[in-house]
Amino acid sequence: MIIGTAGHIDHGKTTLVRSLTGVDTDRLKEEKARGISIELGYAYTPLPQATGDDARQVLGFIDVPGHEKFVHTMAAGVAGIDHALLVVAADDGVMPQTREHLAIALLLGVREGSIALTKVDRVAAERIVAVRAELQALLDGTPLAGAMLFETTATREDDPGVAALRAHLFECARAHATRPDGGLFRLAVDRVFTLTGQGTVVTGTVFGGTARIGDSLRHSASGQGVRVRSIHAQNRASPSGHAGQRVALALAGIEKETIQRGDWIADARALRASRRMDVRLQLLPGAEIRAWTPVHVHLGAAHHLAHAVPLDGDILRPVDSTRSTDTVDRTSNAPSVQGSRVQLVFDTDVYATAGDRYILRNAQASRTLGGGQVLDPYAPERKRRSPARLAWLNAVQQTLVQGVIGPLLEQAPQGLTRAHLALLLGRPPESLKLPTDTLVLPWSDQDALLIAPTHWQALRTQVLDALTRLHTQSPDEPGVNAARLRRMALPTLNAATQIQGDALWQGLLSALLAEGALAQSGAWLHLPTHRVELSASEQALAERLLPALQGLTPADGYDPPWVRDLTKDFHMGEEVVRQLLRKLARQGTLHQVVKDLFYTAERMNELAALIARLAAEANPAPADDSGRAMPAMRGAIEAAHFRDATGLGRKRAIQVLEYFDRVGYTRRVRDAHLLRPGVSWQSAAH
Repeated sequence: MIIGTAGHIDHGKTTLVRSLTGVDTDRLKEEKARGISIELGYAYTPLPQATGDDARQVLGFIDVPGHEKFVHTMAAGVAGIDHALLVVAADDGVMPQTREHLAIALLLGVREGSIALTKVDRVAAERIVAVRAELQALLDGTPLAGAMLFETTATREDDPGVAALRAHLFECARAHATRPDGGLFRLAVDRVFTLTGQGTVVTGTVFGGTARIGDSLRHSASGQGVRVRSIHAQNRASPSGHAGQRVALALAGIEKETIQRGDWIADARALRASRRMDVRLQLLPGAEIRAWTPVHVHLGAAHHLAHAVPLDGDILRPVDSTRSTDTVDRTSNAPSVQGSRVQLVFDTDVYATAGDRYILRNAQASRTLGGGQVLDPYAPERKRRSPARLAWLNAVQQTLVQGVIGPLLEQAPQGLTRAHLALLLGRPPESLKLPTDTLVLPWSDQDALLIAPTHWQALRTQVLDALTRLHTQSPDEPGVNAARLRRMALPTLNAATQIQGDALWQGLLSALLAEGALAQSGAWLHLPTHRVELSASEQALAERLLPALQGLTPADGYDPPWVRDLTKDFHMGEEVVRQLLRKLARQGTLHQVVKDLFYTAERMNELAALIARLAAEANPAPADDSGRAMPAMRGAIEAAHFRDATGLGRKRAIQVLEYFDRVGYTRRVRDAHLLRPGVSWQSAAH
């Protein structure tokens, strides 16, 4: 268990921690000279009867500065603690930072605490009674209303009040539930230094997951990969560090100067920079938020500048934040943060996970405005107040409270990737517990697209309805290719990302074809009941023309005759031939590459296979025509290569390549043609 002190300056926090643990947390010369804490201090003490080196049997203390100028430091220290030790001097009583520190601890989700009334030897009994009454009034209605209070004189050796407080804290630690450590590892850095023989060392509170010696992690600000050389957890050497512990990591692969307080050392899957976060905000009395209010944000151990944009109205006041607080966050046994929804727009990159707690202070950093819980750390710039967006934020809140993923999938009409869910929730992808009826569409070796069955059925219906309308309006048309059908049926399919839209579309087409709800004739998709029929005379003529287009050898078929050549060879009208060949193309028997030039399906399949082989053999082009270096293009096919492989002329080779571009098998980049990732010739020909 980690205990954080809270209280006004000169109320004896550091003296009390020294009396409880024997450790002086004021380590700076300036702190000792001025007699006040400026930086965070740390102390540890083993639990009675603790055996071995188990770091979980050690009680950790974070001693925070009490001066109002160092509230930002205090917020960095309190983030992630389990138990608040509110320290109040009997002579002063409740003071401004007593109230502010308490509010910050509660806004950060602290729901366990104890009260230390210090310097009781300096006042009369009547004063102690009066201060007790002040504290009761202060804590009334908060989760600490029933916290035990101990009267202490920490400067006195073997003070019975300190001994009773120590015994109480030990008992709380034994009863405290260990935090779940199944998430992705994230450590909020609050101190960095170097040690001889160890190199760069960072310390901080572990917000999630487990790190072990030898693990590869990443530094948030620089993106550098680091390796864990050694670990101290709760001030003891340990093979691992777990969620909820104070941990020191000795890191290889990074210099001390690269890291600063507020950075994260984390599993790479948990890190993605953002400049916009949607949050729930609970305001303190007297605070107010208008559009683009400048604020200071304390998140983890970091301090950021941002602007707040209300999502639930134009002006937010505390009355807007006094909603029910009886829901419980099951991951922390703490009431979920209620209040209004706000978008925070940051000046610099920020790293967070849904459920993280934060503190908001005014532009002058002189007053705490409120705090709350992160909902979506990757908020959009546009349509931030749309009904769909607010419904999504409600779903995130429901997921945080109930621990289920179903609400998120219900608000994702185009599905969610497993990697995005893991990033949002800070959990390993393989640990996500999906509803049993979730459809899982393959995307890559490491990822999959997840979609609720209701959304899947809606997309399926849109595709089939679009085809029904097409067949009704154009009964002579054989169908439509995949690219056009996608534009007709699902014009907003790429609202999330191009790659995600492609994965969903390919999965949808494959499923519809497999179940027989959709049929394919060559390049055309159509309903199974829809057919383009040839008359008896057309069928007889087709049987004469097709061998000429096919050719005796592939080389013949790669350079088929034009319509005008066929009319001369078979002594018939040009328009008759042209109309029949177009009808055969609508059937899928032929491919119309350009006007009056048709290829058989068999020869087109061979050319598609040739392109795939050339792409596999191709090397990245070194430079463009201007001599500037080009980015590496894997599988780039140039017209000259395709011309040489087919024996065609340059013009014909370009015509064929451009056809493959049109149907979506390849795409043109500068003077090269690239295979589209994840697209087969059959799926492109759809």
